[in-house]
This record gives sequence, C-alpha cells and structure tokens, in this order.
Amino acid sequence: MDHENLLRLAVFLGLFALFAIAEAWAPRRGRRLPRRRRWLTNLSMSVINTLTLRALALGLPLLAAGAAWDAAEHGWGLLNHLNWPGWLEGLLAVLVLDFAIWLQHLITHKVPLLWRLHRVHHADTDMDVTTAVRFHPIEIALSMLLKIGLVYLLGPSALAVVLFEMLLNGTALFNHANLALPAGVDRVLRLLLVTPDMHRVHHSTSRAEHDSNYGFALSIWDRMLGTYTARPGAGHKGMTVGLRWQDGRPGRLGWSLRLPFRRF
Repeated sequence: MDHENLLRLAVFLGLFALFAIAEAWAPRRGRRLPRRRRWLTNLSMSVINTLTLRALALGLPLLAAGAAWDAAEHGWGLLNHLNWPGWLEGLLAVLVLDFAIWLQHLITHKVPLLWRLHRVHHADTDMDVTTAVRFHPIEIALSMLLKIGLVYLLGPSALAVVLFEMLLNGTALFNHANLALPAGVDRVLRLLLVTPDMHRVHHSTSRAEHDSNYGFALSIWDRMLGTYTARPGAGHKGMTVGLRWQDGRPGRLGWSLRLPFRRF
C-alpha cells in the first residue's frame, strides 16, 4: 500500500507540474483573481481532503485498492467469478468505474443536498489545474464510500483500481487546466477523453451548459447519453465561469468550506 501511495503521489505531482507549466505557457483565458490566493485555497482544500481520507481509513478497514484485495481474497464481486483474461477484466473495470463517476457527477447536480456540497467545486471563478482538487471534504468522503461499495460489487483487481484512480486524477488535472490546445488536437482527443475546452463548458454559469459534459476521464458517456455540449454559447473567452458569486469570496478557504451550510 505504501508503494501504491508513493506511485500515485509521484504521478500526481508530475502531472500537476506539467499542466501548470503548460497552462502558463499557453493559457486559454485570462485570470479574474490572483493566482496566489486561489492556489492557496484550492491546494489547502486538497490537503484537507487527503487528511479526510486518512481519517476515513482509520474508521474503515480498507479504501478502494484495499477493498479490491479484500474482495479477491473472499471471492466477492462479479469479476472474481469470471475466468476472463486479465486485460479484458481490467478494461471492463475501468469502463464501469468511469461510468459510475459520470453518474455520480450527474446525481450531484440533480439532488439538492449533494449539489450544496458540489457547488464548492463550481464556485471557482477561474479554471486552472488547481480547480481539479477543489472539492469539499464531505463530498470526497462520500465519493470514496461509493467507490468502495462498487469495488466490492464489481470485484476488479487492485491493479485495475490503482490504474483507474491514476487515470481519473490525471485526466481531471488535464481537463481543468487553463490550456489552449490546437483545435485539431482538441477535436481528436475529445473523441475519447474529456479535454479542457469540453469540460470548461460544464463550469459555465449558464444552467443549460453546466448541466452537460459530466465526464471526468472518458468523453463517451456524454455523447452516448445526450448530455454533450460541444462549445459554450458565448465562446470560451466570452463565457463566465463559476456560479453567482462573481467576486473574491470563492477564493477564500473558510468561505468555501462553509458554503454548503450557508443559506442564500
């Protein structure tokens, strides 16, 4: 488990640095708030979320990858009763887990109580690589509980779970980056993966636009299920990112952590 955590941390930090440099070199949009203040808030939330998962691990015997080991030991889950090739089971596991994240994301927009938590992510008035880690700790804990339950039902290998989580984290950093990709590259990549231009539509203040493009890693679910929007109506430079709080408040850590409990 320690090797897994070190590997995931190394990949995360490497990709974070890569996309942070890339978006500084080729930004898609200008910034509304100073980077230093937003980054401090968003990265502080990431640290709090990591500590939340550590605390959750104290109350639960296993998190997602550990649950996969446990399910294999006990023969629990669908894939542990099939004798399919490892690569096919791994591919199926990644597809099922990614669809589950897509569905969870859609549900957080439709259920008012869950939306109160998820709007912390959407309240960011700029989008860059740090927005990918800007989530309320309660939402992170609920998401992990859902993932653990799904792992026990599906029975994927621990390797498949680790690879999926690395894919999810890496693509989230990529598609939240304030990165201007060449149009042709974006067009080809979004046939399979969620690109920055595709996901930015989801962060629009327009209700119709932010209720679309729910994918984090694979773009196929939005295309298949009718929730795909190709581009924002006002264009990527003319659109407004965030929610109704178009001021400096979303850049403050305390305000963001209290947001789900506020009445407006």
